[in-house]
Amino acid sequence: MPHNRIVTLDGALNFRDIGGYKNDKGQSVKWNKIYRSDSLSSLSYKDKIKLAKLHVTVDCDLRSSYEKNSSPDDLWSGVKYVDVPLYSNNVSEDKGENKLYRFFHHFPDFKDNFIGQIYQRTLLNSHSQDEFAKVFANLLELPADAALVYHCSAGKDRTGMTTALILMALGVNDDMIARDYLLTNKLYDFAVSRNLPSNGEISSMIAKMNVTKGEGTAIKGITETIRQGWGSFDSFFKKELGFSQSDLKQFRKMYLE
Repeated sequence: MPHNRIVTLDGALNFRDIGGYKNDKGQSVKWNKIYRSDSLSSLSYKDKIKLAKLHVTVDCDLRSSYEKNSSPDDLWSGVKYVDVPLYSNNVSEDKGENKLYRFFHHFPDFKDNFIGQIYQRTLLNSHSQDEFAKVFANLLELPADAALVYHCSAGKDRTGMTTALILMALGVNDDMIARDYLLTNKLYDFAVSRNLPSNGEISSMIAKMNVTKGEGTAIKGITETIRQGWGSFDSFFKKELGFSQSDLKQFRKMYLE
């Protein structure tokens, strides 16, 4: 299969492959295995044929019940739909409000980073942690010849947080995670005009991004909270998401090359 960062669809503007990013060991995230997207409620007949040909067999919908009822996913042949409502409406599920919990984990303060605060609050919510774990569980169960997509409405916030966790699990550095996160902003202008950049142009675009200002710092609500709160992704994966070290080893074996 070709390696295309952007998968061109009629009914989605931000459907893309997270493959190709390298980790600190020189390994690369496998292409054609894990996709992120915006809403999948307006897919064309051709889109559904394309997704079936890409062997996308799992669709993890991160949206709320209201969003799903208003604009349900337009499913394609052979796909399993997984309901993953990432945001919680129950304040009692917010572990970040527990002063003792915050004290023992030494979480960073994002007082001047509003979006970072939202991401941190989501990461520390017990309901949201269960939903993040659901995405990882489906990835761990995915057959070798299949692919998975997760998405929200715009493919930015909930999808961006989920992507950050997946790339952290695979050892991709924080800088590249931030660049992938910021790519959504860049791609929407291209997507609307349907004049999509090539992989080379996207790589050049990513290289020029300033991840230390503006929205570039938002995704630190995930990456820095994990690094300061648990010391490593491995620890967070086991203590908060409920997996084992062998699960993480298997995950890396499945999605790195």
